[in-house]
Amino acid sequence: MRSGAVLYNDFELLDAYGPLEMFGCLGDDLEIVVIAERKGPVKSSGGPQTLAEYDFDDAPELDMLLLPGGIGTVPELGNAALMKFLQTRCPNSQINMSVWTGSALFAKAGLLDGLKATSNKMFFSLASSQSDKVEWVEQARWVDAGQYVTSSGVSAGTDMALAVIQRIFGAERARQVADFTEYQWHQDADADPFAQLLNQGSPAVAG
Repeated sequence: MRSGAVLYNDFELLDAYGPLEMFGCLGDDLEIVVIAERKGPVKSSGGPQTLAEYDFDDAPELDMLLLPGGIGTVPELGNAALMKFLQTRCPNSQINMSVWTGSALFAKAGLLDGLKATSNKMFFSLASSQSDKVEWVEQARWVDAGQYVTSSGVSAGTDMALAVIQRIFGAERARQVADFTEYQWHQDADADPFAQLLNQGSPAVAG
């Protein structure tokens, strides 16, 4: 299988690298590639850059797609090239995952219509305002809607990734990955201690 992380300027580091750490523990069972609108270094919101090996034109076929959030989400909502890439590729991927405000990009692209989805709680309205055709779930660590799996903020993406590993490779494999990384896996998707912070984030931080 092959999983592609789709990055853009000012993406959130842990949104991408939390799940990628879990997926990387699968070894030869899962190839990981990094994709961006243009090949080369992509700056995170924290500063460190990640090298995109592929651009939107030459990206390989994907079994899974990972879309992080971050303060760079807002300008990307108007990026026609990204919208086209998601609209073209996501329907052909087995599982499409988002972390934090990544679900806002999925929603803007019309990919979550008719589905349940969630997002970061402090900036929930950034995602929910992108489409009224989505059944937005305010209290959820992550939401598995089949082909689309959306998670809450930042660290929630790691829990989501383990749930996806469990779905594809089984519960024992997921537990092995959690133990190997010494990660305390929150397995209850409905247990969301941050729902009480709904829309309390600063607009400046949200972009």
